[in-house]
Amino acid sequence: MKPINTSGKRKSALAKAVLKEGKGVIKINSRPINVYFHDMARDRVNELITLSEPTIKKVDVNVNVSGGGWQSQSEASRLAIARALAKYDKKLKKVFSDYDKHLLIADVRRKETRKPNTSNSARSKRQKSYR
Repeated sequence: MKPINTSGKRKSALAKAVLKEGKGVIKINSRPINVYFHDMARDRVNELITLSEPTIKKVDVNVNVSGGGWQSQSEASRLAIARALAKYDKKLKKVFSDYDKHLLIADVRRKETRKPNTSNSARSKRQKSYR
């Protein structure tokens, strides 16, 4: 089988996944998935494993992710892994889209830029006092 290359983005995090025939090993930045992320982020990626249980045992997935924070990195790697599995097994595309649309479709929201003459955040205004 020819390796499948996919990518996923979330905010400024970019993940590139390579799927090959194998024994069911998933590595993110050359580390096993059970070591890599925070507990909550690891659970989000493990959702894919439970949804694609028979298929994931036949393939190895290597993901390189960079940029962003730990949460956006986990979302980007989740997207890249899901896209690779959907290319490998066409039946999984429907399973993933029924479970969560963000498994196959990228979330394009970004941080709103800060405006001039405001305090701290993008939409906050300076308080006025007339007394």
